[in-house]
Amino acid sequence: MPVFKYEALDSQGVAIKNEIEALSQKEAVSKIRNMGYFPTKVNARGAGKKTAAKAAGRPKRRRGAGGKVRIKYITQFARQLSTLQDAGLPILRSLRILQEQQKPGTFKKVIGYVGDDIEGGSTLSEAFGRFPRAFDRLFVNMVAAGETGGVLDLILSRVADFMEKAQKLKSRVKSAMVYPCVVLGAAFTILLMLMWKVIPQFETVLTEMTGGTELPKITQVVLGVAAWVAEQYGWVILLAAPFVIIFVLRFVKQFRMGRVVLDTIKLKLPVLGQLSSKVSVTRWTRTLGTLIGAGVPILDAINVTRETAGNEVFANMLGNVHNSIRQGDTFAGPLRQSKTVDLIVSNMVAVGEETGDLDKMLLKVAENYDEQVDVLVASLMSLLEPIMILVLGGVVMLIVLSIFLPMISIITNLSV
Repeated sequence: MPVFKYEALDSQGVAIKNEIEALSQKEAVSKIRNMGYFPTKVNARGAGKKTAAKAAGRPKRRRGAGGKVRIKYITQFARQLSTLQDAGLPILRSLRILQEQQKPGTFKKVIGYVGDDIEGGSTLSEAFGRFPRAFDRLFVNMVAAGETGGVLDLILSRVADFMEKAQKLKSRVKSAMVYPCVVLGAAFTILLMLMWKVIPQFETVLTEMTGGTELPKITQVVLGVAAWVAEQYGWVILLAAPFVIIFVLRFVKQFRMGRVVLDTIKLKLPVLGQLSSKVSVTRWTRTLGTLIGAGVPILDAINVTRETAGNEVFANMLGNVHNSIRQGDTFAGPLRQSKTVDLIVSNMVAVGEETGDLDKMLLKVAENYDEQVDVLVASLMSLLEPIMILVLGGVVMLIVLSIFLPMISIITNLSV
């Protein structure tokens, strides 16, 4: 029977290292938990040495394999590999079949290199782990759990399901922002052209019509803005401003503190903050639930989830949860104390811990918040349309008034 080396924590939070016999990693984890310990690391004996030996002498970089692979190709690959494994085909033959089906490009080369590594004696998870730009830590950890538990086909199917749901959520949010961005972009372009080419032509006409008398304040402001845009290169500043803002934001995001500040501001925005919070909860609960359900030890699963949370506020929260669990605390306790998530989330996590179905509860939370995101996106779209109409209508009214007020003044004076 296979022997697994494990590291665990007892009820007092004291670290324990030992070995246990089990048919699979999942069974080993179950036995350790039945002993009253909390497993933090479970590996087959000799796996680390084997991995190091296989990795020795291999090139770290491979030409043509460094590019980013689109998520839809990874999802399709995982689904097809799951089907081939379920049919009983050897993993190497499955990879060669899928390699032949791919169009020439980065991903075709990556699959070929993965096949070469398998042929050289690596495990599938080790081979995937050498291409982090194609297969992220979530993918690699789940494949490793599937290999150890002998349920690779099932795990690959779960990975594909997870990636499809995550991509659908991302697409829904993106598509919701396309319409307002296009409308605002078109309105900005039209207003810029008016200020640059049209409004300055009225200044001489209005001055002559009023006989040199002072123009209304609103007219002076609009003409001043138009002069700044047309004569003082204001149009260059306005066109460059979005790119400068994007550059600054990307620069700030390179630093952890900058990401924390930006993500905190994002969560406090009206409406958009609520949407961002729900999307983040959906993301980390689905990721963590999928990993735990695949048999990944909870502390390792939390580490992976923290790295893929997409929001530093939630990443910090998961870091605190990780530290609390290492000290023997529950999951729900520090989650409730963080006040980062709604009470329903921490309550469902508490129920999951009590019943031993934490993974299922986390996935239920993700599904529940998925529905809330759909409702919120629809509400946001309904709210954005009248706001844009009011804002654009107000700007147009301001320009029209600035042109017609001097004319109305002249007509009034003539009639008197």
